[in-house]
Amino acid sequence: MMDELIKTEELQQFVTELHDKGLPNEAVFDRAITSLDVEELSLLLEAVPIEERIKRWHQVPPEIQASVLVEMRSQARIPILKAMDSEATDQLLQMLDAESLIELADQLSEEWLEKALGYLDGKQKRWFESSNKYDSSQIGRFVDHNILTLAANAKVKDAVRAIKRGKQNTLDHIYILDRNNVFTGTVRVKDVLCETNELRMVRGLIDTAIPSLPASSQFLESIDELEHADVKNLPVVDDEGRLIGRVTHPTALWLLRQHYEGLLMAKAGMAESEDLFIPVMKGARNRAIWLGINLLTAFLASWTIGFFENVLSQVVALAVLMPVVASMGGIAGSQTLALIMRGLALGQVTLGNALALCRQELGIALINGIGWAVVIGIVAFYWFNSFEIGFVIAFAVFANIQAAAVSGVYLPLLLSKFGIDPALSGAVLLTTVTDVFGFVTFLGLGTILLI
Repeated sequence: MMDELIKTEELQQFVTELHDKGLPNEAVFDRAITSLDVEELSLLLEAVPIEERIKRWHQVPPEIQASVLVEMRSQARIPILKAMDSEATDQLLQMLDAESLIELADQLSEEWLEKALGYLDGKQKRWFESSNKYDSSQIGRFVDHNILTLAANAKVKDAVRAIKRGKQNTLDHIYILDRNNVFTGTVRVKDVLCETNELRMVRGLIDTAIPSLPASSQFLESIDELEHADVKNLPVVDDEGRLIGRVTHPTALWLLRQHYEGLLMAKAGMAESEDLFIPVMKGARNRAIWLGINLLTAFLASWTIGFFENVLSQVVALAVLMPVVASMGGIAGSQTLALIMRGLALGQVTLGNALALCRQELGIALINGIGWAVVIGIVAFYWFNSFEIGFVIAFAVFANIQAAAVSGVYLPLLLSKFGIDPALSGAVLLTTVTDVFGFVTFLGLGTILLI
């Protein structure tokens, strides 16, 4: 943890220095190249304006350019790719392997993609094609191909020889294939090295407790499997049972980070790939959509209030207290929404357990609703010296907290069922529901009791 904090402070220092007009940016970035790792260097490039980013990119050593570019967010790397001349782009394409090309494919033109594929050898090209069959929600797109495989009839002595020839970061498991290249099981390297009978078949050492993952499965489900497995990586197979690669802990952590960053950004109506220094017009256009949607929902709430213009003009206290009703419903609903969103992301929430969850949330809302309704009612009673106003605000707050609990459970589930990302629109719709319901309850009851 301390190392991570030191690294973060070092990155922040470089960001500050690159924005200091009194320091030579070229020299600052040269120091950054020697001090930061590839991921941190990509974050540093994202943290400067686009023109400066392109200038500093030319300082990145060619041998790490591909790695740095892959680590960057997709929108942040686009200006760099556009600014590169044909020779520099060609040099970059020659440095890509199958996994890197999968990550960059969407930002490359068809011409450059074809050229990049031409630089891959036969094995790398097959790996790219197998991963490219899957979309960004499926684990098959993110497999690591750096694996060690053996035929099922291989002997322990063959396995030991293969381990000695293999790369260091593959020395945890051996993946066993039958004569048709169908995956049959996983053997731990430590079991091979501890086996005294060199002539024993490796298939006799297969660990049946290690599962394989379907390449078409959602990556969150696969990460959950990996988390509960007693290994650092799991094999991934296609629909025919052929091994296409493995999913590793570093990949799982990267995917989770991307996912939860996406959820955080989606709450504001933006994509995870949003560039810090996105071009002004493009950024304005992207955000204008959700500002417009929010405006429509605000007008809906205002239209609702307009029905009670008469009572508001006669009882000013109601206008003063209206924000309390909206605020209490909004925060109560957002708490439930956050809980359900997390459950949806982890596969814990479905329509099957929605009723039980709704009862649970209504129970919590009942206790909080009564407690805070009494507090707010007493404050309003002493403030305006009116029992009726105290009762109206207390009842409206109580009712709105109940409505917020129900909406917080069912809105994300319904949006998900209709193929709409609840992270993108759930908060906006929830706010609209609690505002409209709260105002109708508060002002409607006020009309009845006070006019």
